[in-house]
Amino acid sequence: MKIGIIGLGDIARKAYLPVLTQWPDLELVFCTRNEDTLKQLARTHRIQDAVTDYRGLVALGVDGVMIHSATSSHFDIARFFLNQGIAVFVDKPLTDNYQQCETLYELAEEKQCPLFLGFNRRYLPLIKPYLSDSSVTEGKKLLGLKWQKHRLNLPGDTRTFVFDDFIHALDSVNISGQVSENDLHIVTQSHQGKLARLDVEWQLDEAIFQASMNRLNGVTAEHVTINYENLTCHFDSLVTGKQWDEGREQALALPDWTPMLDSKGFTAMIAHWLDVVANGKMEASLVARNLNTHYLAEAICQKVKP
Repeated sequence: MKIGIIGLGDIARKAYLPVLTQWPDLELVFCTRNEDTLKQLARTHRIQDAVTDYRGLVALGVDGVMIHSATSSHFDIARFFLNQGIAVFVDKPLTDNYQQCETLYELAEEKQCPLFLGFNRRYLPLIKPYLSDSSVTEGKKLLGLKWQKHRLNLPGDTRTFVFDDFIHALDSVNISGQVSENDLHIVTQSHQGKLARLDVEWQLDEAIFQASMNRLNGVTAEHVTINYENLTCHFDSLVTGKQWDEGREQALALPDWTPMLDSKGFTAMIAHWLDVVANGKMEASLVARNLNTHYLAEAICQKVKP
């Protein structure tokens, strides 16, 4: 399988290349407009084919592309490859405009071509079982899910805040993928004309879902709390946590020596993406969740006036 990597910035180098370059039977093609970066990384990772124009990947016969470039470029690049019938992975967000998201998924449906989004938090090995495996929660009813992703001294404009960052927390609690904008309760704080804090919550089947981001927090941090009937789990930094079941406390942790990118969900997400490329399709429920998360992000932007 041959995969084109478009955009070789910080996230691609830190989170994706360490996994992809070690994947068996996978051939990579690098693409970035910076020739010096292209030559350096191609040499470092022993990549034979590299181009500065993403359109050149078609002639090289790629089976799929992974887009890690700036959000503003996602729509044009994704549309180009979908029109070529080539599977597309986009590091979240798909775009920062819901209408464009709909356009791309309509095109993907027309071309019968997968359009995959990179939400690594869906694959966190320590947390995912509590949201997808009833045997772990002993069949107890979900009562609440709260995801907090905070940053130090980083107020920003609303659309960038919501689509480029808050969307992580928003998607992580949007496990049903069926939330209406009328379900949302939104609370905000502003600082010097910029959005500083955003809290969004809704209730579905009696469970309460909350996504929170404070960009004037004392420290960059991420916390997750999951409540079932008399069962509570709290996770810090996504890789350690505690469980309280009927008053009994238990430490939660991954096995020693678990690679960092495994613990952060990137390895499992990439495995899922490559399986989608190989099979040429992905689950309808995944498409629905991807669209619904971006729909909610757009609704929040329309309602929030910093």
